[in-house]
Amino acid sequence: MNAAAHPPAGGWLIVNLLAQLAFGLLAMTICLPSMQEWGALFGASQAAVQLTFSGYVVTYGSMQLLYGPLSDRIGRKRVLMFGVALAGGASVMAALMDSLTGLIVARVLQGAGCAAGMVVGRALVQDLFAGPQRIKVMAFVGMALGVCPPLATIVGGQLHVRLGWQANFWVMAVLAAVLFVAIWRGLPDRRPVQDTETHWLRAMGRAYARLLAEPGFVLSVSILAMTTATFYAFLGAAPIVLGAYGVGPDGIGYYIMVVPCAYIVGSFLASRLVQRLGDRPLMRAGQALTVGGIGLMLVLALAGWNTALAFALPLLLLGVGHGLVVPPALAGTVGLVPALAGAAAAVAGLSQQLTGALGGFVVGLVPHHGASNLGWLMLVLALTGATAQWRLHRRRAV
Repeated sequence: MNAAAHPPAGGWLIVNLLAQLAFGLLAMTICLPSMQEWGALFGASQAAVQLTFSGYVVTYGSMQLLYGPLSDRIGRKRVLMFGVALAGGASVMAALMDSLTGLIVARVLQGAGCAAGMVVGRALVQDLFAGPQRIKVMAFVGMALGVCPPLATIVGGQLHVRLGWQANFWVMAVLAAVLFVAIWRGLPDRRPVQDTETHWLRAMGRAYARLLAEPGFVLSVSILAMTTATFYAFLGAAPIVLGAYGVGPDGIGYYIMVVPCAYIVGSFLASRLVQRLGDRPLMRAGQALTVGGIGLMLVLALAGWNTALAFALPLLLLGVGHGLVVPPALAGTVGLVPALAGAAAAVAGLSQQLTGALGGFVVGLVPHHGASNLGWLMLVLALTGATAQWRLHRRRAV
């Protein structure tokens, strides 16, 4: 798509764009406090309950593979409207379910719809911005996304206690309707410039083959994937760990918010420092803070400091570190081949969500009477991401 032909990115357009990006993460996390009680409510194991999270994440990631190339081919707006409509319908379905199996199916469909907002939103950032400005906008996106988990878990916990777990899904259905109107009235209806004579499946295959042949793209995606897996492992296990420490559904959000709020700080620092320092020093500092925060949490857990604050506060460092790492890594994925921005965002999104789903599911397979098992898992994931980053920077230096 030709960015020069687009209208200026005004304030309301940017707000609309951020809302579309944030909707999927909001839907993912608003029901986390309810997961603590779904096992008893539906008579299911904790591993089965975790499928409501992992199932959402898998389709949230995998559907981006379809939405990304389609948005490159038929335009961003139509793909986005379809996804939001599907997510709204699935939210209504989830609110009406009386079994865990039905709830899992509804969550899978909800994730499939919400995927459109993430992949199309990132592609629109590529369409509208370039160079360091794109990294800066990605940092603003990171700040917006960082607000979602703490806000969603706090609101979700309060709704759960006062109105029941179904209220969270009714809220998402109403938001989906609002966002559908915002897309229809507020987003430009641009037409793609890609060749539409080639069959879309063949064009999609060529796009992905082109991207996967770029080592720099693969390594940038690996960094994002491991960063997301680390965070999702935390999200998936935090309600269990905090429950073992005596924290109920209405209090979980206040501890979970530590990491996203710190992520906002890191993203803000990235937006301010990227033009002065460049992306490499920011990313190196981010990985150091990430590993250091997880290591401190693990040391405290192994030392017997089994309290909610000893679990959450060290992860302030992880949040700031992720805020420094993610914006440059995202900009590196969608900006490498501008004509394939949608496909690039899709691959990045799929990798993030699949590894995130794996991390979120694995935490349900081991006991969490304290934070040590989670700490070891998060440390392995973080070190894998740091290794991919070292290889990326070494390759650039050659």
